[in-house]
Amino acid sequence: MTLSLDPFLGRTRIMAILRGLPADETVALAERLWDAGVTALEVPISRPGAVDALRATVDAADRRGLVVGAGTVTTPDLARTAAEAGARYTVAPGLDLTVLAASLHAGLPHLPGVGTASEVQRATAAGCRWVKAFPAGPLGPGWASALHGPFPDVQIVATGGLTPADVPTYLENGAAVVALGSALADPGSADALRPYLRRH
Repeated sequence: MTLSLDPFLGRTRIMAILRGLPADETVALAERLWDAGVTALEVPISRPGAVDALRATVDAADRRGLVVGAGTVTTPDLARTAAEAGARYTVAPGLDLTVLAASLHAGLPHLPGVGTASEVQRATAAGCRWVKAFPAGPLGPGWASALHGPFPDVQIVATGGLTPADVPTYLENGAAVVALGSALADPGSADALRPYLRRH
């Protein structure tokens, strides 16, 4: 079964990760980011209370005709939980084929984390066209361009330890999308990223 992330990530270059906030604060930050043009949002669900934050953000997104992904989906049970909460895709820090299978079975495309060529090869063999380079900071901006040699069709989301200042370098080196977390809490950050919010 193949489900695509293209509708959710294919028209943006910035993804926001809203981690560790209460439901009301998660929604408030999501609303501010949506207003600024950030449409790709992930709410990690590994911590207590995080599913409530995901569910509330999904409800707010639905009112705008937008969607939300569930992050840190590390078990098949969490994939099912993400689907029940209304997420439209799942994201993981690593590559686990049982999580991929559970997500697809629930009707959600999955973005697995990878850090080696072997993991990219396993992910593509399992049908993934999109992968998450994690942690992107230590991997460095050149990792994506190097991986595009043997895997030219793979779409890479650079995630982990990055700031808005890193965005141009990672995009220039082959990342399709850059994911940012706590850096987006700064009210001015989304405005600074505006040139990267839509593909041209």
